[in-house]
Amino acid sequence: MADQHAHSGEDGRPTEIPAIRWEEPPEGPVLVLLDQTRLPAEEVELVCTDAPALVEAIRSLAVRGAPLLGIAGAYGVALAAARGFDVDDAANALAGARPTAVNLAVGVRRAHSAWRAEFAKRGDGAEAAGAALAAARQLHKEDAEASARMAERGLALLDELLPGGGHRILTHCNTGSLVSGGEGTAFAVALAAHRAGSLRRLWVDETRPLLQGARLTAYEAARSGMAYTLLTDNAAGSLFAAGEVDAVLIGADRIAADGSVANKVGSYPLAVLARYHHVPFIVVAPVTTVDPDTPDGASIEVEQRPGHEVTEIVAPQVPLAGAEAGGGIPLAPLGTQAYNPAFDVTPPELVTAIVTEEGTVSPVTAEALAEVCARARQVTIG
Repeated sequence: MADQHAHSGEDGRPTEIPAIRWEEPPEGPVLVLLDQTRLPAEEVELVCTDAPALVEAIRSLAVRGAPLLGIAGAYGVALAAARGFDVDDAANALAGARPTAVNLAVGVRRAHSAWRAEFAKRGDGAEAAGAALAAARQLHKEDAEASARMAERGLALLDELLPGGGHRILTHCNTGSLVSGGEGTAFAVALAAHRAGSLRRLWVDETRPLLQGARLTAYEAARSGMAYTLLTDNAAGSLFAAGEVDAVLIGADRIAADGSVANKVGSYPLAVLARYHHVPFIVVAPVTTVDPDTPDGASIEVEQRPGHEVTEIVAPQVPLAGAEAGGGIPLAPLGTQAYNPAFDVTPPELVTAIVTEEGTVSPVTAEALAEVCARARQVTIG
């Protein structure tokens, strides 16, 4: 079950609300999410008391972004365990809630394994629930640390590729603190450039059809005081042609073993444009996003989303003429079929570099990627 409540500062100014947090009120533990479908108009929190509510929040994109989905999945297992629900069922439902984002299943597995191991050892449900929660909290902490290291490595790479500063960075979808335990992936690099005084302009792709760029990245850029400009996705080509883009920075939902990158649909055209215009195309993602079990781009399962996201425009906050809040305003004739993949896949030869917390991979090859992942495993084991 999910409830919601609004959030604002005493002086009416927006407060920094974490994208996800675990709380333990007297009536039992809950997972609290900042509802990203309501941004930027309203800062409303969803309170999930069970795994089905969290699955629904994941599917509706109230909580989204690869690293954050991993954290949410781990907390979801802990929630089921703490409240005495069937943990195996919860883990299965959560892991399959969005098929392309590999972090979700990784996070679920991590907390589920911790729960199973503790339960097998002692047979004590409360101890096992505690182990699942500890695993989720550890993942949350690691993701925040990974975010800081990616920002540092990404900025170093930008400064190396584009000496002299004044970076004009184009980004797609949303990759800031709304998708992470820390300050994000690609957005965290742009933010680091902004703090270092070397960001001249952040170009923000609107990111159709759900407008994560317009609603979420612009919201984060405005809060951070960055110089940013919003554009429709199909205006990117004219920006490149005018010589206004120095680098493209995106996140990833899954990186195959060969370096193919699945990211929000619209990323692949940017990679093609970047190659033609000799502009670096940089992917920023934690090593948990690399899936060694997915051999290549063709093997990545791409989530297909409902057609109404394309044929209607949704007004989640404000009822407009002829539409209820949360309903859609039709854009296309009734019965129009829509093609609506959530992601597209960019082949490794179009990716200048993949920046992870454990190292930067450039040129992008299966061998170099495997080496960085092995390094990460050693760190974890150590």
